[in-house]
Amino acid sequence: MNEAELPPLSELDFQAGATLLVDKPQDWTSFDVVNKIRFRLRKLTGVKRIKVGHAGTLDPLATGLLIICTGKSTKKLTDFQGLDKEYTGTFRLGGSTPSYDSETKVDHVFPYEHITEGMLEAARQQFVGTIQQVPPMYSAIKVDGQPLYKRARQGEVIEIKARTVQLFEFELTDLQLPDVSFRLHCSKGTYVRSLAHDMGHMLDSGAYLTALRRTKVGDFHIENAWNLEELIRELDELLEERSLA
Repeated sequence: MNEAELPPLSELDFQAGATLLVDKPQDWTSFDVVNKIRFRLRKLTGVKRIKVGHAGTLDPLATGLLIICTGKSTKKLTDFQGLDKEYTGTFRLGGSTPSYDSETKVDHVFPYEHITEGMLEAARQQFVGTIQQVPPMYSAIKVDGQPLYKRARQGEVIEIKARTVQLFEFELTDLQLPDVSFRLHCSKGTYVRSLAHDMGHMLDSGAYLTALRRTKVGDFHIENAWNLEELIRELDELLEERSLA
């Protein structure tokens, strides 16, 4: 069986190890999803400290594929985190925000009327391949044991080293200026918010991410993912069935 073709919930042994694909809703953190599932699995397995983890954080405003592992399968999380990712999304030209997305308010406004389709295409080509990228201050990267986003919210500005990432495919799918939609296939460690920010800078303007959806991780597709509400309902029904057995 292809690892991306996962069995039904009733066949899973969550303590021995299971993998779940979840479509993370907007405004939920990745840890919110993990905690929601862990709460049910504690009841279902009777194991208070059952292991549950995710393979790669999605920002609260982002939606899409989140790989959840339980029990002994949490050992696979590092391998899953190293897989390529695919996204669709939209960035808005003409402004910038401290977080590089719409989670924070626009702090600088730039002209964008000079930007043409040709300029966008030329800029896009500059980002395909191996590039150097600086993660945003509003990120989960830890410095001295504390996530950068916490220090950013305290008004701190810390120099962040650039890192090497790969953009295998970067396609602009719809141009409705100031909004630009795209599809991206990239390596692990890529910050799509930084890509939007850097695109704006290259175009002598500003840009920030307004929408992001992760559609694929390695061979795992969003089409095979659980809607979170449906997953919770199925887990509750499974718990009821087993309690009556």
